[in-house]
Amino acid sequence: MSDLSCRISDAEWLVMKALWQESPLTASLVIGHLKPDTDWSPKTIQTLIARLVKKGALGVNKEGSLNQYYPLVSQDECMRTETNSFLQKVYGGSLHLLLANFVKDDNLSPKDIQELRKLLDRK
Repeated sequence: MSDLSCRISDAEWLVMKALWQESPLTASLVIGHLKPDTDWSPKTIQTLIARLVKKGALGVNKEGSLNQYYPLVSQDECMRTETNSFLQKVYGGSLHLLLANFVKDDNLSPKDIQELRKLLDRK
């Protein structure tokens, strides 16, 4: 799957998260998953699902009169794409600047610092 299919909006992320947790799901079940956390109408959620199908992020199985939707891209793939997009947009692609910004953050706990060191040591 190309990186382009992972380029999804914040609203589409919520739909994808529901389907990454459990799939395949009908549109009604996706609506049920999102209802507690959003004030979106069922029509809005159906529109988001249709956009994700068009982008190639979701597939659809037609079972009788019901459509069951499932992810065609993994959450990890989309996270990598979003991370690279963020890195490019905010830091001009510089991983050094991103890490320097995080390290300068006063909110890093000793545990956070230790985990960062471990990650860097493994590289």
